[in-house]
Amino acid sequence: MRTLLSVIFLMVLAMPAWSAEYRYELKVDGLACPYCAYGIEKKILALQGVKDDSLDIRLNEGLVVFDAETDKRISEASLKELVNDAGFTLRGLETRALGDEARAQDN
Repeated sequence: MRTLLSVIFLMVLAMPAWSAEYRYELKVDGLACPYCAYGIEKKILALQGVKDDSLDIRLNEGLVVFDAETDKRISEASLKELVNDAGFTLRGLETRALGDEARAQDN
């Protein structure tokens, strides 16, 4: 019984390592109005692991920024398809893993 409890305890400790948090910065052509922003917002929020409070759409800059906690990074091809399906053009993408220091600043 102790062995089983030890294994469960170690699994709980390891859970945060199974997924990571990433920040995505998409440079998008065609974002000109709040209606446009709403179209891309719906698509991004439908992605698994996206934190809705992290989504920031800057119309004047054509920039879409969001955080997602996933097992692996969302591929550039997937994001390009998402942006195209929303009626826009992806012209640039930056992705970075958020470390513990970024999480600490949020708290």
